[in-house]
Amino acid sequence: MSPDWIAPDRTALLVIDMQVDFGSPDGVLALQGADVGPAQTALARAQELAAAARAAKVPVVFVRLLTHPGGENRIIAEEKARKDDGGPDLCVEGTHGADFIGPQPQPGETIISKTRYSAFAHTGLGEQLHAQGIDTLVLAGLTTECCVASSAWDAFERDFHVFIAADACAAYDQALHEVSLQALGLSGAVVASAHDFADGWKNSI
Repeated sequence: MSPDWIAPDRTALLVIDMQVDFGSPDGVLALQGADVGPAQTALARAQELAAAARAAKVPVVFVRLLTHPGGENRIIAEEKARKDDGGPDLCVEGTHGADFIGPQPQPGETIISKTRYSAFAHTGLGEQLHAQGIDTLVLAGLTTECCVASSAWDAFERDFHVFIAADACAAYDQALHEVSLQALGLSGAVVASAHDFADGWKNSI
């Protein structure tokens, strides 16, 4: 991977949904039996990745899910009602479950709040990044097959180059993690390790 592909003047790092309910042992999904061990490993790699990005002056953008039980729009409320038990409420605004884990936003860094899977859905993020001259994204986050993949597919459609830090992403099923990365790679994403991206940025300093 050429360092020019992820040059700091064209690239942003997106840290997606690294929140208590998705990746912490005391989060809702872990308490319901999900294996968050892979998520814990991804959090550590994401911290290293964020540090490398900051050192190279690559913007770090934090994306979080915020939900509002009882206040959802009609489509989301109907989707929840179709499930037998309604499903757990995740990352409810104002609760510990919505807090960031792993890398933490630093003063001046962008925080994007969303209510859908994609980081770009109804957030204005794509326009904001393009206005800054950014056309390349490195993605890290939880979970690989859901919000990371959704954000990646959306980024393709919005004319961004998409890179995935494979070991800074995780799913609750390793096979699902791997096949999601494979599908993205087949469609144009560059999949590499957090170390590879960190090295590329170090070489650009």
